[in-house]
Amino acid sequence: MYKRLLLVFTPLLASGCATITRGTTEAFVVKSDPSGAQVHLSTGETCTTPCTLRKKRKDSFVVHISKPGYQPVEVQVVNEVSGGGAAGMAGNVIFGGLIGAAVDAGSGAMLHLVPNPVDVKLEPIDRAQGENGTQTD
Repeated sequence: MYKRLLLVFTPLLASGCATITRGTTEAFVVKSDPSGAQVHLSTGETCTTPCTLRKKRKDSFVVHISKPGYQPVEVQVVNEVSGGGAAGMAGNVIFGGLIGAAVDAGSGAMLHLVPNPVDVKLEPIDRAQGENGTQTD
């Protein structure tokens, strides 16, 4: 009797493998050279480099990095299926966890953010150069 119950409930307990093992968020890191640049995400968060923010794996967003005296930089961050997320999804399929597969797909646990970390080299603005590259007084 207990063996039958175990056989019935094991797939349900194994459902959501990636959600359990990886979680639905990840540490998102932004670095710049030089450091001390202002970071503004299109999702509203801000920080100063180097910094780490907790982001949902299923989100996509734009990172704006700026520092006085340097050209601003924008980086598009997207989500992709990660190796660990694909393995979790395969575990769901193998163990019959269709509910788990749906949970992992819906929660974003099978994804990761790319690029992560965002590491940029800021280019200085040459104040001596004009718009067309000629010297200005």
